[in-house]
Formats: sequence, structure tokens, C-alpha cells
Amino acid sequence: MHVPKTGTLVAIVLLLVAAFVAWQWRYSPFFAQLFGATHEGQLISQVHYQCDEEKTMDVALYAGAQSATPTGSATVVLSDGRTLELAQTVSASGVRYANKDESFVFWDKGNGALVLEDNTEKSYLNCIRVADDDNLPQVYASGQEGFSLRYPAHYIGDETYVYEQLGPNKEINGVKFSIDPAVAQGTNLSSDSYVSVEQLPDTPACSATKFLDSVTASNLAEGTTVYSYASSTGAAAGNRYEEQVFALPGTNPCVAVRYYIHYGAIENYPEGTVSEFNHDALVGQFDSIRKTLVIVQ
Repeated sequence: MHVPKTGTLVAIVLLLVAAFVAWQWRYSPFFAQLFGATHEGQLISQVHYQCDEEKTMDVALYAGAQSATPTGSATVVLSDGRTLELAQTVSASGVRYANKDESFVFWDKGNGALVLEDNTEKSYLNCIRVADDDNLPQVYASGQEGFSLRYPAHYIGDETYVYEQLGPNKEINGVKFSIDPAVAQGTNLSSDSYVSVEQLPDTPACSATKFLDSVTASNLAEGTTVYSYASSTGAAAGNRYEEQVFALPGTNPCVAVRYYIHYGAIENYPEGTVSEFNHDALVGQFDSIRKTLVIVQ
């Protein structure tokens, strides 16, 4: 009787194991959870949305098999406790998912989402994607303002903010996020320092020069985002003022993030009464906030 060689037996065993793993990958919930796939396909993305009335949605999107018709799927977890498994459907714009009787529809529209229940917008309105950042626990999301942002604990948000330094009839509306007052205590930093998100309506040529007076803007590339960037400094009566503006060309309303840093000249304080604030650390935190900005236009 012929006995297969050891190498041949090993090869046969490896082929059987590979076939078993492939079968489990396609059909076993255990392997699907372990490797991030589902019965319907490979996990594409997981997105957290903030909606009106502090409602939330967590959505997992899955790719389907290649086909002339949509075969993807979505799992939608709602803050009211419901979990829905939806199939991708034909859509003229965006990516649309629905349950069998079309009583619930989730429509992925880039950074925003539309939810229909019984063909009506009623429960989850003005939903905006929220960026991931565990170091920035607070979330601002507004369908009216058209953006979401994450910011640190103890920062103070202000929707009544208006930037007025450009003079009469040149006010710019926005939302301000002032620093944690405790950060400024015992230093030469002023607690009125902040990050703001500002918008200029009917401004198709969006540039940082529209948010600061007498400056020249330059392009600043960060990953796939290119900002129109400008900065300015000022001094008065022992105070120092720094501003940086990161405008987003192509947005209309024109959207920009402003850094405003106010501090006292350290040499004007009696020796030993205050310490100099960590300028680089503050700018680094402002950068982290800016990078979580999500715009819906």
C-alpha cells in the first residue's frame, strides 16, 4: 500500500484548514465578529452621528458582492434602543439603505444622514457625522450651523458669539469654544482665549483674508485638506494677541476656524507671581479640535 510522504500530508492538512477557515469567514458569526465581517460582506466603516434633541445613531456599513444592483448592507443602532438591519437599495444620490417594507430608510449623504420612518422625516433629524477622538469628550453638533466638532472637557461653548474686530458692518457669526479657565490660572494666559468656527454667507471665494484684516493668505495642506491660512499678532498695554485662521476654500457659506490667544507679557508680572503658559501645548490642543471639524453643506 502506498503511504503519502510527510510533506504531502502536511500540504493536504493545510488545504483542509484553509478551506475550513474560508467557509467560516463566509458563514460563521464568530469569524465575522473576529475579523470585522458579516454574513453580508466586509465592514467598510463605522460612523457615529449626532442628531437633533441629542439623539444619536451608530452605523456600520458593509460591502456586498460585486453586482449590477446594490448588495451592501447597514446595521443602524439608535439611541432609543432599536437596532435595524438594512439592505442597500438603488439611489440616484448618496447611498440608501432600507428594511424590507421600506418603513425605515437610512440615507448616507456624505457627512450628513437622512432618516425616513414611514416615508417621513420625524424622529432623527439633522444628523451629522461626528469624528472619533477619545481625548476630546465633548461634542457640538448642529444641523442649523451645519457642522460638528469635538472639544475638551471644561471648555465652554457659546452659540451667541460674534467676531467684531473687523469693524462696523463686518461682524462674523459663529460658535466659540473658550478654554478651560483652570488652564489659565497661575499663568500669563487669559481665560478668554478660544477656538471658534465662523461662517460668511454668500461667499463663494472662501479665503482666510476675509476673516483677518490686512493679511496675506497662503495654502496649508494637511493630509487631503487644503486650508487658506493667515495669522496676525497685536499688542496693547502689556497684552499680547495672536490669531490664526484656517479657511476652507470651496465652502459656501465660507467656513473658517479661528484660534484666538490672549496673554500678558510675562516680563510685566512681578517675578514669581505667575508662570508662562505652554504656548505649543495650547496650539496643539487647538489643532486637535480643528481636525475634528465635520461640515455638512
